[in-house]
Amino acid sequence: MEYYVAKKGSDQGRGTKQDPFLTINKAASVAVAGDTVIVHEGVYREWVKPKYKGLSDKRRITYRAAEGEKVVIKGSERIRDWQPVEGHVWKVVVPNTLFGDYNPYAEEVFGDWLVTIDEKKHLGDVYLNDMSFYEVSRFDLLHNPVARTEVKDLWTQRTIPQHNPRQTTYVWYAEVNENHTTIYANFQGVDPNQELVEINVRRSCFYPVETGIDYITVSGFEMAHAATPWAPPTADQPGLIGPNWSKGWIIENNIIHDAKCSAISIGKEASTGHNYRSVRRDKPGYQYQLESVFTAERQGWSKDTIGSHIIRNNTIYDCGQNAIVGHLGCIFSEVHHNHIYNIAVKREFWGHEIAGIKLHAPIDTQIHHNRIHDCTLGIWLDWQIQGTRISKNILYQNHRDLFLEVSHGPYMVDHNILNSEYALENVAQGGAYINNLIGGKMSRRRVMNRSTQYHLPHSTQVAGFALTYGGDDRFYNNIFIGEEVGTYHFNDYTTSLEEYMEQVHEIHGDVEEFERVKQPVYIRNNAYFNGADPFERETENMIERGYDPRFSIIDQGEVGFLAIELPESFEHIAGEIHSTTTLPRVRIVDAEFENPDGSEVILDTDLLGERRTERSVLGPIAHLKRGKNYIRIW
Repeated sequence: MEYYVAKKGSDQGRGTKQDPFLTINKAASVAVAGDTVIVHEGVYREWVKPKYKGLSDKRRITYRAAEGEKVVIKGSERIRDWQPVEGHVWKVVVPNTLFGDYNPYAEEVFGDWLVTIDEKKHLGDVYLNDMSFYEVSRFDLLHNPVARTEVKDLWTQRTIPQHNPRQTTYVWYAEVNENHTTIYANFQGVDPNQELVEINVRRSCFYPVETGIDYITVSGFEMAHAATPWAPPTADQPGLIGPNWSKGWIIENNIIHDAKCSAISIGKEASTGHNYRSVRRDKPGYQYQLESVFTAERQGWSKDTIGSHIIRNNTIYDCGQNAIVGHLGCIFSEVHHNHIYNIAVKREFWGHEIAGIKLHAPIDTQIHHNRIHDCTLGIWLDWQIQGTRISKNILYQNHRDLFLEVSHGPYMVDHNILNSEYALENVAQGGAYINNLIGGKMSRRRVMNRSTQYHLPHSTQVAGFALTYGGDDRFYNNIFIGEEVGTYHFNDYTTSLEEYMEQVHEIHGDVEEFERVKQPVYIRNNAYFNGADPFERETENMIERGYDPRFSIIDQGEVGFLAIELPESFEHIAGEIHSTTTLPRVRIVDAEFENPDGSEVILDTDLLGERRTERSVLGPIAHLKRGKNYIRIW
C-alpha cells in the first residue's frame, strides 16, 4: 500500500494521493511491512518515529521523497519574534513546552571520552539562513567572544588550527528556568525577523523510539538541525537518523547536515551501558566497553537480529562529532559512495570518538567508494576490526585520514587514496594494505595495556582476547610518497611465521616469549618516492627517495582528478593480484582474508572499477603509467 504526505494534507485524512496526511509521523504510525510512504515537497518540522517494522529485505517499509521534489525534515523550529537588546544582540523567550522533555539548551554535551574545551557546551544551536552559530558561556561574551585558534590532537599531539572565524562573530547564549528558555544571539547587524532563523528543538529527525524496528528504507530527503548527544561506544548512540538497534535499514540518496554530534547512527543502545565511566567513575571506559560487548552478546547481538545496514549515496556535512557512528550495531553493514566533509571542524567541544566514519566492532563491514575531506579525522575504526574491508575510498584535506585501533584482523585496506598531511595511524595488527596510494605521514604503535576481543570468523561470538603486539601486517603493491611515509616502522620485525616461532621458542616460558619477539610482516612490491623509506628486509621494491611525483588531488566540486608524475622506472615494477590464497592467514585470530559470506576475495578491480591484468601496476588505478597522469577519480 502507498501512503502520501503533503503540506496541504491533514492527519485526519486517509493518506491517499487525493487525501494525503499532513505529517510524516502520521504515516509512520500506520505504515506496515510492504508499504511505501511518499512525501511531497516542503519543510517538515518533526521527529519521525517509525512504529512498525518491515519483515524482510523484500517486505520493507519505505519512506521516500516524491520524485523530483525537495523534501526537508528539520529538528529545528523557525523563530520570528526576536527582540533587540543592545548592539547587534537580540533575544527571544520561548516556553519550555516547545521542547517537551528534551530541552537542548539545558542538555549538556556530556559523556565518556569527551574532552571539553574551556567550558561546558549544550546541545542547542541557532541557525541564520542555515549557518550555525557558536555558543558562549556568558552574556558579556556575546559582544566580545573569545576566539579559539587551535586545539591539540589527542593522539598525535599535533596542533590543529581553528578554521572557522565565525566563532568570533555569530554567537548565542541561553538561560533556562523552570518555565522558559531565553536565547540571546549576536546577528551582526542582520534583522533576525526578516531572515530565516531557526533553533534546535528535537533530538533527532528520523529515529524510532523502540529497538527492533527492522527493514526500513529512507531515501531522497534533506535532513538537518538535530540536537544529537555525544555518542561514545559506551553509551546510547542516537543520531539525526538511525535504526536504533535494529536490522536491515537502507539510508540512501539523502542530504544530511548540522547534527550537533552525529548524523547517521548505526550504533548501540543504552541497556548495554550508558556513560558509566563518566557517571559512576569507578572503572576506566575501556573496562565498560569490554562489558558492553558481553552484555550485548547475552542480549542476542548477532547477525540474525542486528546490523546488515546499507548507507549509500548520501551527502553528509557540518556535524560536530561524526557523519556516521556506530558500536556493535554496525556489524555486517555496507557504507559506500557517500560524500562526507566538514565533520568536527567547528570544534566547540573536543574528545575522542570524532571522525567522518567512526565505528567500533565493524565485523564484516564493507566501507568503499566514499569521498571524505576537510574533516578532523576521515575514517576511524576501533576494536574488533575483523572481516572489515576499507576499499577504493578517497581521503584528502583531513587532519588525519585513516586510524585503525586495537584490533587483530583480518581486515583489508585496498585501492584507497590517502592524501592528507597525516595519512595512516596503524595501532592494530592483522591487516592487508594492498594497492594504496599514500601521500601523508604514517605511524605504527603497539598497545600492551588494553586487551580486546576477537571473534569466530563471520560471527559475533567472542573467540578470545589479545593485546595489540603490532605487526602481522601485509603491505603489497602500494605507492608511498613523502617523509615519515613507508614501511620502515617494521624494521625490527620478523618476516615469516617460521622465523617468528623459532625466535619465540629460544627461551622457555609462555606469555613472555610472545611479548619479546615482533610478529612477522609480509612486505613486497612497494614503491617509495620523495623521502619515503622501505622496510629494511623488503626484497622487491622501487626506491627513488629524491624523486617528487607532484602528487595532488584536484577538487573541482562535482568532479575531481588525481595528478601524479611517475618516473621512467615505474614501468619496470608490477605486483600480483592478491586474494585469499596469496595473503597469509592472521596469526592470533587464526582466520583467512575472505568476503563476508566466506568466499574467496580477489582484489582484481581498481578504484575506478577496471579489471587488473595478471601482473598489474602498483597503486589504486590500473592504468597509471610513467610520466604525467591526470585521471578523473570522481
